[in-house]
Parts: sequence; C-alpha cells; structure tokens
Amino acid sequence: MSASPPLHLAVALDGTGWHPAAWREPGARPHDLLTAGYWAGLVTEAERGLLDFVTFEDGLGLQSSHPTEPDGRTDQVRGRLDAVLIAARVAPLTHHIGLIPAVVATHTEPFHISKAIATLDYVSTGRAGLRVQVSARRNEAAHFGRRTFPRLGAEDRDTPAGRALIGELLEEAADHVEVVRRLWDSWEDDAEIRDVATGRFIDRDKLHHIDFEGRHFSVKGPSITPRPPQGQPVVSALAHHGLSWQLVGGSADIGYITPHDTDQARAAVAGIRAARAAAGRAEEPLHIFGDLVVFLDDDPAAAKDRKTRLDDLAEHPYDSDAEVFTGTPAQLADLLLERRRAGLSGFRLRPGAIGHDLEHITRGLVPELQRRGAFRRAYEADTLRGLLGLDRPANRYAAVRAGGAPRP
Repeated sequence: MSASPPLHLAVALDGTGWHPAAWREPGARPHDLLTAGYWAGLVTEAERGLLDFVTFEDGLGLQSSHPTEPDGRTDQVRGRLDAVLIAARVAPLTHHIGLIPAVVATHTEPFHISKAIATLDYVSTGRAGLRVQVSARRNEAAHFGRRTFPRLGAEDRDTPAGRALIGELLEEAADHVEVVRRLWDSWEDDAEIRDVATGRFIDRDKLHHIDFEGRHFSVKGPSITPRPPQGQPVVSALAHHGLSWQLVGGSADIGYITPHDTDQARAAVAGIRAARAAAGRAEEPLHIFGDLVVFLDDDPAAAKDRKTRLDDLAEHPYDSDAEVFTGTPAQLADLLLERRRAGLSGFRLRPGAIGHDLEHITRGLVPELQRRGAFRRAYEADTLRGLLGLDRPANRYAAVRAGGAPRP
C-alpha cells in the first residue's frame, strides 16, 4: 500500500484524440463527433474508471496545425461543439465525475461565463469547473471586431513585445476570474426564501453588487443565477511558463503543467508555489497536475507502432507541448508515481486516440494504480470540490455583512 495520498486523475477530451490523424483510427467514430451520444459515452467511460474529472477542449476559431494562425488543411478534424453545452448535456447522465469545459476569457464576458458555469454546477449537482484560457490569434479577434492583435508567431513569444502581449492577456484573464468568482458570491447561500405564505421569494439584502472596477472590466452585479451548489466551482488553467504560473498561483484551484522530465516538473511546481505565495494565497490549497499525451497498449511495441502508423497518416511525427508517452499501463503507472515526487498531486492524460486509449486508461491504468494503492476504488464525494479535497468556501459578502473580513 502506498504511503502517499492517492493520485488524482483526469482526462482531456478533444475530438477523436490528440493525434491529428486519430479520426482515421478504427473505432474513432468521426461521424458521431457532433452528437450528444458520442460525448456522453466518453464521459461515462471516464466515470467508470473513477476519474476525478474530464476537461472539454474549446476555442473561438477552427482547429489548426499552426500554433498561432489558421491553416487550410482538410485531412484533420475541423469544427467542434461548445464545451460548456457539451458538459451541460452529459451532466444528468453522470453522477460523480467532475466536468470542466474550456472558456476563452479573451473574448468572452465574465458575466456570461459566471452564469453558464453556475448553471452547469446546478445541472451537475455540484460537479462543475472551468478551464480559463487566453487567445492572441488574430483570426479569432476578427470574429468579434472589438480589438486587434499583431501577428504573434512561435518565434515571437519570447521577445519583449511577445511577452508583453501574453502578460497583458493573462492579467486580463486574472481579472476575468476575479469577476466570475465575485459574481458567484453575489448571492448569499440563503438569499432564496421561497415562502409562499408570506409571498417572499428572495431576501434582497442578501444579493450584492460586486462593483468591480479594473483595467479590463467594470461589472456591477449581482449575478442573475443564485450561488452555485459548490459555492465556488473549481477554476483551472494551463501553465507553460512563468507568466502563466502567475495566473495559476493567483487565481486557480488547479494548474496543469507540461514538463518533459521530473526536474522540469519540480521547477514548475516551485514557480507556481512561489507565485501563490506572492499572491497572498500560500495557505490555500492548490492542485498541480502534470499533462501527458498517452498511447497505450498491452505491449510497448504495439503502442509505439500505433503512434508510428498515425504519424505516417499525418505525414509527420506527432509532437506536443506535453510529454508524449508510448507504452503499457504498467509503465505509465511507473512514470506517474515517479513524477509525483516532484510535488504533483495528479495528472491530466490526453488520449492520443480516444477510441483506443481512453479504455486503456480506465481499464488498464486505473486497475494498475489501484493494485499499488495509489488510486481510489470508489468515489468518496458527490462534488468536484469534495473529490479534490477542497472545502466549500464561505461567501465573501456574507462575511462582510456579518462584520467579518472579506474573503480574498
């Protein structure tokens, strides 16, 4: 039996898988991609494996093989459903697993996101979260016509101008999260009276203007949606480098990192923890998950051959921001347990080809980790915060009204 706390595990769902040729694999079901049944089946399988949560990828432009611009390819999956709406559709069909859709803060108003995720929390009875992301893509900005961006190629990201633009977008995302969190608290938990005899449905004194004034947003509030069942649904973000470490440290409950070895993992964890302390939140819990793209099989050679076959279909070797793993579930378990020593509390796995690799996670990796005492054998909570060991936070405005200090 492992002496360490059990690992947390999540799966990142994107189309038919993270390899661009995954849609051509047997069992990929590309004709079902835009159906509710396809996504319900994936999430049901993830819940069968007792995973903590799934994330749903999203964006405001078509998928592209280019890191910053659209492409003209017709041999890869293009087009997707809205992530929040997918999560809301599958929520009533599941019971324990958390549901975390991606949202692009750069072009989406925080008031809209606050009520969408609050609604998802109600529909799922307390299993909602969000993954906040930013976009500097010019084609996506053109959909809205409110702002323009200079061209930002991969080679420009570490230039002073590139870092300034990314820093500005991440600062805006932090304000976005702050507005969303305040709106979730703008209704106290007992603001709804619903007393037919007296004719009082709400206690208006327990609805609060948030009066947020910042560089990027001016939002009065309150929300139109009562406080979510979790109080604060879980906020997460992907953090590749120091600038995004600050967003995770200051604003998130979960950060996803993409190290390619244990030393990189340890450095990222230390950087995020330092950012957490600098934000005055050192004592607040924060999960840091390592991301990996996985190609799994019962034989390591078969897993490698399958990736090679997909690479041949795509006409180039697949690479990723995250480490790409090929091997058996037992070998992956070895890697996860070794990598955990860097301070990671969990992992978000990206199936190379969902039709094949998701079941190798739920029916291969999970039993292997269970045999090693490193993963749950049953769900121990009914909310996402509960699964992650996060307390339900007090309402900041109720604390002020009661004469206490506001919650940051």
